[in-house]
Amino acid sequence: MKKLTFLTVCTAMLVCIACDKDFERINTDPVRQTNIDPVFLFAQAQYGTARNNEFYQLPIVQQVIHPYTGTPSGGNHNVENDAAEGAAFAALYSGPVKYLMDVIELTRDDPNQVNLYQMARIWKAYVFQVLVDTYGDVPYSEAGLAHYAGVNLPTYDPDEAIYENLLMELEEATAALDATKPIVTNDLFYQGDVLKWKKLGYALLLRVAMRYSKVNPEKAKSGVQKAYNGGLMTSNDDNAGIAFSSAYTNPVVSFVYSEIANIYLAAPFVDHLKVTQDPRLEVIAVKYEFPSNRQDPGAADTDPDHQQGFPFGYDDATVSTAPGYPGKIGTAWKYSQINRSTMGRIDAPYFFVTYAQTALLLAEAAYRGWIPGDAANYYTQGVKANMDQMELYSADAHIPVARQEAYLAANPFDLANALEHINTQYWIATYLDGPECWANFRRSGYPDLTPNPYPAADPAVKGGFIRRLTYPSREAAVNPENLNAAVTRMGGDNLAVRIFWDKE
Repeated sequence: MKKLTFLTVCTAMLVCIACDKDFERINTDPVRQTNIDPVFLFAQAQYGTARNNEFYQLPIVQQVIHPYTGTPSGGNHNVENDAAEGAAFAALYSGPVKYLMDVIELTRDDPNQVNLYQMARIWKAYVFQVLVDTYGDVPYSEAGLAHYAGVNLPTYDPDEAIYENLLMELEEATAALDATKPIVTNDLFYQGDVLKWKKLGYALLLRVAMRYSKVNPEKAKSGVQKAYNGGLMTSNDDNAGIAFSSAYTNPVVSFVYSEIANIYLAAPFVDHLKVTQDPRLEVIAVKYEFPSNRQDPGAADTDPDHQQGFPFGYDDATVSTAPGYPGKIGTAWKYSQINRSTMGRIDAPYFFVTYAQTALLLAEAAYRGWIPGDAANYYTQGVKANMDQMELYSADAHIPVARQEAYLAANPFDLANALEHINTQYWIATYLDGPECWANFRRSGYPDLTPNPYPAADPAVKGGFIRRLTYPSREAAVNPENLNAAVTRMGGDNLAVRIFWDKE
């Protein structure tokens, strides 16, 4: 047997030696492209960053709820669901992180691609802020380097150390963007407009800096001032988002659409918009004549007085005992759903960073005395910008200036409750942007939501809110040493562990 094995190996070696001189020619596909333009890798990274976040973030912030137990469980019932918790980890590392690292390595030393290089650094910072805000310690310094450095099992960097680097990356990369150099026309956000990318870079710097507002106010102030002085978004034309189509659909809405009869607006969100007579409710919420019918749901009732959100604390088996239970139409309950002709369109745009969000963060920064200007003015700009943003989903969603002014007059900015007013508006302005909405809710503590009372909630968060998602079980199987080091450093791996900036 040993002789046979030896002869087989020797024969294989002789064949390899004989073929070696033509190895490259023989093993080169004459049709397949071997070098990929980094521009396309960058566009793929942008596209892949838009993620469905319905299972956890949106229910945690009590905007949307999927009432069923089992596979859809998560933030709706404050329980662990490994598949849903690990989805962002798997998708962002296998997609955007990998592509962005490729772009960075391919353009690092090319003076003609300086703008693409800096854009990749900026968007990498966005992706890793989402990862840190979701999980805490994550692979960062060694992430995406399997091909370039042979790192297949990356170490987990401390969340605070990653944030320090994000501040540096955003400041350096944004300042280094050069309008005199070639632009990136395949850019999905701005078609290579360098000025808009500068505004986005500084808007992200503002966002990262504001996360320090409780844990390190001086660092927050320093970062905010750098962002403010650099130049920030000034209108909805500066919003960073992707315009989807019927072929390339919005991932949040695509999931909602496939589960159209099972996803509802949450009661706290609907109730707040109703009580304040917010004109955005008519754009966001609807009751359909035949809600479970995807193709023809019948008449659409957008009357604010008729809207009713699905209550927390119940599931599909117990909701019939909830106060004010409205009953069902076919397989669907008579609770309000996402309007399929506006923000629920299958081709609705997906926004990552907006002028409205930026203005509201500036309102808080001004209130804290970190930047010049009047907090009330920034607040007004943010509210109006978000109302104007509704029209970007559909021309029918236009909110006239007179109605905007009436809303602001009926709900005046109160300096004594400035943080609550500003961050409650941020909650509305980040509707369907689960990662950012959840992060700012944890940072600011607003809006003042009642904890999910679901009786079978995970003991770690029962009576409270989910503070982070747990690591995917696959990581425990393939990278246990590095993951366990992170878990020890963070003080555990459960839904109650807090990110470094998330202080009570």
